[in-house]
Amino acid sequence: MFRFPVAIPVALCTVLLALTPAAATAADAPREPYGINLEGLSYPYPVGLLPLVNDGEQLRMAYMDVAPAQPNGRTVLLLHGRNFPSSYWAPVIKTLTGAGFRVVVPDQIGFGKSSKPSGELHFDTLARNTMALLDHLGIAKADVVAHSMGGMLAVRIARAAPDRVAHLVLTAPIGLEDYRFYVPPIPSDKIIESEDRLTADGYRKQLETNYALKLPPEQVTPFIDARFNLKDSADYPRWLRAFVSSYQMIYREPVVHEIPLLTQPTLFIMGADDHNAPGRPNAPDALKAKMGQNAELARTLAGRMRDGRTEVIANAGHLVFLEAPDRYDALLLDFLGK
Repeated sequence: MFRFPVAIPVALCTVLLALTPAAATAADAPREPYGINLEGLSYPYPVGLLPLVNDGEQLRMAYMDVAPAQPNGRTVLLLHGRNFPSSYWAPVIKTLTGAGFRVVVPDQIGFGKSSKPSGELHFDTLARNTMALLDHLGIAKADVVAHSMGGMLAVRIARAAPDRVAHLVLTAPIGLEDYRFYVPPIPSDKIIESEDRLTADGYRKQLETNYALKLPPEQVTPFIDARFNLKDSADYPRWLRAFVSSYQMIYREPVVHEIPLLTQPTLFIMGADDHNAPGRPNAPDALKAKMGQNAELARTLAGRMRDGRTEVIANAGHLVFLEAPDRYDALLLDFLGK
């Protein structure tokens, strides 16, 4: 069980609760491993499952559909990043439902509580799956709020189905540069070997370094558990291959060239200290320092768009909506109120 320090804000406590295992155990006792669909990890709201077929494979897409107490008639679609279950959106879900929005929060195929496919992941397929979910829920149009890798998916959705996206909020998105210009292609088997060697302590250091995290260690621990409590699952090799496929999708399917073509009102919310750049360790030394200038990249791209703007939050990293929740929520609600 995780113990909350008294000083942790309510919003941070909310996300900790969202990531706490369903069964309580003694602090020093071993826990049963999670399943590769995060069986054993509680989400903050009920989870539904939508049957899908991708490349002939029967799959199920997990999602939360959260209704507000006083509806305003609008829906927000939240899209998660690569290293996080969708439950980490818990504080933002509370903010949005409190403002009257219905909130739909899927785990993309390959992530969280959704099926792990045997084939490769592609942004176009994830976009079609997400549109199928909105169709299933009877939602014709939504505001899209996305984080990290979810920002790349949001761009693909907004380009493929522009009439279905009202506003676009890209929260510390990756994909603001074409990583192929910096990083040579890496075989999947080599990445699988590297990821399989990673320890929980190594992963914590990776998150803290790559994401410039401003969160207390207790806030990071549930993310470590969400990754490493499934390592002893019998189906762990299947999860690992899907996880590595998501890296290859990010590398092979850039969206930066599409961003200036977006027609929807778009807000980038960036952490000033977020210099996350997938693949940087594999880039030539001369190029590493040029990667991940994300706030400046967002400003440049917004200036090339029909209706884009960038807000940069000081003293925040990649998880800006958890690190600076008050400022983030104010920017989010103001923009969606347009």
